[in-house]
Amino acid sequence: MSKKVTSSPLAAFSVTSGFALLLSCFSPAVAMADSAPDAVKVPAGNKMVLKTTTSSGRLTYQCREKKDAPGELVWTFAGPEATLNDESGKQVGIYFGPPATWGGNDGSKITGDQLAVSPGGAGNIALQLVKANPASAPGIMEGVTYVQRLATKGGVPPSSPCNADNKDRKEIVDYSADYLFWKAS
Repeated sequence: MSKKVTSSPLAAFSVTSGFALLLSCFSPAVAMADSAPDAVKVPAGNKMVLKTTTSSGRLTYQCREKKDAPGELVWTFAGPEATLNDESGKQVGIYFGPPATWGGNDGSKITGDQLAVSPGGAGNIALQLVKANPASAPGIMEGVTYVQRLATKGGVPPSSPCNADNKDRKEIVDYSADYLFWKAS
């Protein structure tokens, strides 16, 4: 025995409206991603699944010897610490390291390999494209293929001297950025 399924114009409108509403939530983020410099654009065949904004983002730098220039001291990136919020302001995860790790509140997390950077503007850390490694557990980060860092503010190395007097000293600087998470479509 089969049931006849009918569809009303109102039901079709509701489904279409719901899909349009979902797309409109990502429209500003999609526009941001589309206008990103080519170097940090996500390859075709991926779709954005989550946009987060950092809150209380902090980057730690340490005064260290340059790897390729013994005796020369520079502020070197030592690790991030930030809260990741969705577009409604609700915390959905954290960003920490080393290694750079994006973790969901559900226990899933990813690390990644930086593929490219592009200038973020004067006084701002670079925009970034990261190829994600497989997630450590099921959840929000499962299946993420790429992470983009866009709309950066602050986060550049300290302006204080890095010399023999403060070798190994750490300094923390504030920053904010949008992190867009992508999965294969």
